[in-house]
Amino acid sequence: MARTVKVGAQDFSKIIETGCFYVDKTDFIKEWWENEDDVTLITRPRRFGKTLNMSMLEQFFSVKYEGRSDLFEGLSIWAEEKYRRIQGTYPVMFLSFADVKGNRFETVREKICQLIADLYDDYRYILGKSTDEGYAL
Repeated sequence: MARTVKVGAQDFSKIIETGCFYVDKTDFIKEWWENEDDVTLITRPRRFGKTLNMSMLEQFFSVKYEGRSDLFEGLSIWAEEKYRRIQGTYPVMFLSFADVKGNRFETVREKICQLIADLYDDYRYILGKSTDEGYAL
């Protein structure tokens, strides 16, 4: 069966779940993990898959995707047991500016501030224990 090529797709799980054509870049996970770099700067031209690769990394490591081996089965990273054991075992904060667009500084600044505020809300539980009325800080 021919697979659909999704141009501009940025969500790894959607590509895998819908059976779209995917060039296996999961060796990047292994390379990045084994380098043990303090900082990684990923620079590529526009439309070169930066956000998709970051989505793949998030979904490989994040506890939100614990038990989602179906996303990686059959891909290169799944060949080694040590990587299968660490899938879905780390807290991961994923922040992308891919959708931040605007013609004015103020507009872009507002969008970035909203992204950061949303990320803060998503991970607020890290600051304290949950209560019936929200999170205790």
